[in-house]
Amino acid sequence: MKAKQAVAWIKKCGIAVESARAGVPCLARVVAGEPIRGSWWAHPKGHDIFLLSRVIRRSSEVLVCRLVDGKITCVHRRMWPALVSLAGRFSKQRLSALNEVHTPAGKHKLLVTPFPDWVPNEVLRAAQKLTEKEAASQLALVLSPMSQT
Repeated sequence: MKAKQAVAWIKKCGIAVESARAGVPCLARVVAGEPIRGSWWAHPKGHDIFLLSRVIRRSSEVLVCRLVDGKITCVHRRMWPALVSLAGRFSKQRLSALNEVHTPAGKHKLLVTPFPDWVPNEVLRAAQKLTEKEAASQLALVLSPMSQT
């Protein structure tokens, strides 16, 4: 999988976790081509998983949050209106946008943008046009009881 393919994969999936087991697709598993036992860092394709996860995280078309089971979740922009429409079904912490930056000292820092501060106006307008049924249909995988615990 190449960088453009990774973002296209997220677009197709709509919602995926970066490396956890969940009721939605998992990037690490797709890149590895097999289920991963233990840490994906130790997998022979661990470097590829890391690089592709960073490409996805940097995409302006992807929201990185903790939507599914509190795990790092990537949500493609096409899903944002449904997510905003049904935001009341999720905790605001799960809808906060996460952005990892590197400090001048070389450390990693996680910047958190609370919901709904990250939501563009056009997404708010699109969310208002969705019926609850339409939004729920789009988010069916994450509305299951297992994904909300």
